[in-house]
Amino acid sequence: MRFQRCVRPKSKGHLMRITSLAVALSCSCALLPVTAVAEEAGVDPPLALSPGEAPPLPKQGPLAQPRSSDQVGFLKVLTEYVISPATLTPARVALGQRLFFEPRLSGDGTVACATCHDPDRAFTDGRPVSVGIHGRVGQRNAPTLLNALYNKHQFWDGRVSTLEQQAALPITNPFEMGSASIADAVSRIAGDTDYQSQFEQAFGRGVNEQDLLSAIADYERTLASFDSPFDHFIAGEANAISDSAKRGWELFNTKALCHRCHALTENQRDATLFIDNDFHNIGIGILRHRVAPLAQQAERELAQGDLAAIDTTAITGEMSVLGRFLVTRKQSDIASFKTPGLRNVVVTAPYFHDGSMQTLWDVMDHYNKGDGITDPWLDKDMQPLALSESEIDDVVAFLASLTSPQYKEVSDREYARQLAISKISRPQRDTARAFAPKPVQPAPPPF
Repeated sequence: MRFQRCVRPKSKGHLMRITSLAVALSCSCALLPVTAVAEEAGVDPPLALSPGEAPPLPKQGPLAQPRSSDQVGFLKVLTEYVISPATLTPARVALGQRLFFEPRLSGDGTVACATCHDPDRAFTDGRPVSVGIHGRVGQRNAPTLLNALYNKHQFWDGRVSTLEQQAALPITNPFEMGSASIADAVSRIAGDTDYQSQFEQAFGRGVNEQDLLSAIADYERTLASFDSPFDHFIAGEANAISDSAKRGWELFNTKALCHRCHALTENQRDATLFIDNDFHNIGIGILRHRVAPLAQQAERELAQGDLAAIDTTAITGEMSVLGRFLVTRKQSDIASFKTPGLRNVVVTAPYFHDGSMQTLWDVMDHYNKGDGITDPWLDKDMQPLALSESEIDDVVAFLASLTSPQYKEVSDREYARQLAISKISRPQRDTARAFAPKPVQPAPPPF
């Protein structure tokens, strides 16, 4: 299935017919500003933390604002499908944005949703794995919230399906925001007269748990990110991306096999979200763990369907490596994780669910050698790709072309940083394996 993309017409007459998301959804008020968000100069590496110290809370800058639907490549039809115009109102979005930055929702008032999802970092945190309340270090990398409204599953293991559920779990996770319960978090803002007024305006009632989560989720639904050079290229602007990026797009859909996971189907080129709504074992982290015994331990100790326990295990313990298996208990899902989107990917380093790859060249080297040869649950599409150095550079150039204009400057800086690192350090590179036949995959051990 393919979704209608919004292409900005060049003539004034057609331009007048391009509407905001609110009009497209038949809502009476503008939900997303039509003006573009101002570019920022870029961000520095995340601050080093002392033991027990929580990360600093990001400030609400221009990049925290809801996005306009006036973006080349905007998925109008799909957006109308996933957003209800009856509920997504300006008052709810404004409340959700405030709550997203509210540290009083955490157990000690030090962290908020924005701690791990900094708008200046494309709603990630720049760390291999996230750090929460009391400086507690989790097991997983913070995924971007840009375009999360289109996700069929939320979190790396897909343990929930809605943004409301996604908003709830970090608030009570002991390694993230650490509140005893959602009610506990609500109690710390319930007496705030400004919040009382905002909840009344947004929902027609006082401060409560359900509306708090709905407001945060509605804010996240406004974070659609397109309008990249690649979107302009697909829309017909032949010179919007470099020749290297054009070659990378071809490789992405052919020799590099990226489209096997980063497309809605394998049969048609997909220039939309670069996801397949599925989970894959790509050989990351599995060699550092005794995975089969961990899976058996999970079956013994973790009740299937216990969402709170799964959430805690996914963030706090060694069983985090089991990925989707924690949710489904299917052996085929052992160490499988959700396919992430690729938009603004240059800005969202480090990479993979455990943040183990520092650069996009490391990522490409991992795939090029078909890493995970001793992993019995390795995805069938993981195999040596025989990509040359210039072909790897081309794929990375294509990935860089997926950067939305708000992040252009920081993306350019980060691309230059990663390129410089790639010239002196390529720990994942193994040219001999990349050009060798695919090895025989071992059989899974008995459970």
